[in-house]
Amino acid sequence: MCGIVGYIGYRDAFPIVIKGLKRLEYRGYDSAGIMLYDGKDMKLAKTKGKVTDLEEKAKEIDQSGTIGMGHTRWATHGVPNDVNSHPHVSNSGELSIIHNGIIENYAPLKKELEKRGYTFKSDTDTEVLVNLIEDVQKKDSLKLGKAVQIALNQVVGAYAICVFDKKKPNEIVVARLGSPLAIGVGENEYFIASDASPFIEYTSNAIYLEDEEMAIVRLNKPLKIRKIKDDSLVDPYIQELQMNLEQIEKGGYDHFMLKEIYEQPSVIKDTYRGRLLANQGIIQMAGVEDNIEKFLNADRILIIACGTSWHAGLVAEYTIEEFARIPVEVEYASEFRYRNPIITNKDVVIAISQSGETADTLAAIKLAKEKGAFVFGVCNVVGSSISRETHAGAYTHAGPEIGVASTKAFTTQITVLTMLALRLAKAKGTLTNSDFHRYLQELEAIPEKVEETLLTNDVALEIAKVFKDVPNALYLGRGFNFPVALEGALKLKEISYIHAEGYPAAEMKHGPIALIDEQMPVFVVAPKHGHYDKVVSNIQEIKSRSGKIIAIITKGDTEVKSLADYTIEIPDTAEALTPLLTTIPLQLLSYHIAVLRGCNVDQPRNLAKSVTVE
Repeated sequence: MCGIVGYIGYRDAFPIVIKGLKRLEYRGYDSAGIMLYDGKDMKLAKTKGKVTDLEEKAKEIDQSGTIGMGHTRWATHGVPNDVNSHPHVSNSGELSIIHNGIIENYAPLKKELEKRGYTFKSDTDTEVLVNLIEDVQKKDSLKLGKAVQIALNQVVGAYAICVFDKKKPNEIVVARLGSPLAIGVGENEYFIASDASPFIEYTSNAIYLEDEEMAIVRLNKPLKIRKIKDDSLVDPYIQELQMNLEQIEKGGYDHFMLKEIYEQPSVIKDTYRGRLLANQGIIQMAGVEDNIEKFLNADRILIIACGTSWHAGLVAEYTIEEFARIPVEVEYASEFRYRNPIITNKDVVIAISQSGETADTLAAIKLAKEKGAFVFGVCNVVGSSISRETHAGAYTHAGPEIGVASTKAFTTQITVLTMLALRLAKAKGTLTNSDFHRYLQELEAIPEKVEETLLTNDVALEIAKVFKDVPNALYLGRGFNFPVALEGALKLKEISYIHAEGYPAAEMKHGPIALIDEQMPVFVVAPKHGHYDKVVSNIQEIKSRSGKIIAIITKGDTEVKSLADYTIEIPDTAEALTPLLTTIPLQLLSYHIAVLRGCNVDQPRNLAKSVTVE
């Protein structure tokens, strides 16, 4: 949520900041702004709308300057408009700030500042923060860095901020708590951003600030990082970036989402590469091997996640219980942290997050650690907060996922969690040797089968043309594919704005069947393994009420094909691995329906890729 870009160096800042903001559009936003400094004046342009609108607005200002800060805002305090857009300027006009996060105690701070004569133009908590910093600075004639540190010790909430003082025109002060912030280290220049994508063509060296850290980024001087609470110095740790420019470009596809759907065969293979040695009968994951006893001695495994990651966790519940016979519970992180859960040191908590920055999941991790649980992270972003906060973990290797609606992150999460389940089963002896080897061979073959499934794209497009204007849709699945039904419904509503709900197929009779008529499309996930006969009975019930049936079936299945109005075929595989295939046609259907409806597929309204506030 919100995107931050900053530059200080010898190049023109404007094109760097604008390009960086475009790279961060995937995070979700409703307004954008920029501040440039040319050695004499601070120049601001900000507007409701997209970065392209900002580019137009910025024609009204002088775009020169080698210092700049840019922001894409996802509204929390105050409606999306030009005034509430960032950057915000202090009452004196000397300080400028951009901010990702929420200042929870902004209201009492604002009242106190108003008593001291401060006035406010916007409805934002951010304008309160910049004036608080100015107030602290002026009272004791402090340097900007010290004023920021003192002010941040007075606020409650989450933030990633960049602050500029035109009286100190050779530095930008940055800080973070709960929201990510990276600093790119170049030759006589620095880049600041919410993630590394805005600066990967300029430098491969980055510093990721930890929570409650701030940095003074000065021209031609070494970076200084300090703890916000006590002002103590921290040694900077420079990481080499693992991403490249090609990964964050569309590569000839119309949308990032479509590119990412088609990347799934390669990223699934990348995720198990070096970990899955099928011919040798080996699964090796360092984070699991080093802590295998923790898993084997656990009374239960708790999986915490949000959104699509929660659906991956539901698949893992089936897989871990089926293979390893360890009890599993799956929790929404946002509920888990607030319901006073029972957690002990005999629990293993698996936290799943694509970005590794999800605020609710991070808070749930901290709670679980306080209770003594062992916490294992599954995330996609190296160096992210969750990867640092957990005791151990495993990265997926999906590469940057730019489309807001998650696709390849989902299948790579399932891949990691399936390998985990198989490794635990091997250690516990809950799978026979032959079954274990069979699953390894099947998992190794999945990328090729995903390639084959992607050949159904044209069929998905034709079905999408039929159902693009429906107001509602129902998704049904059973067993391992119940979570796939939930994920399919989520994809449709996320990017096409069609109301859709997912249910276990057997639950249809307990309410949803009342919705079925000749106008209602029902997407049924019906591979031939598992509860096939039961699903066929559910399809019969839909057909008898004139519902339109779109079925995802195993290649060669004639029974469901004869009942359904439309079918999409997938290759055969083991039941536990079917979610890696059945989800592909549902992704394609949602994509094509959204495109046909004229929706912004990569940046759906009101959504953010990385939810870094509650």
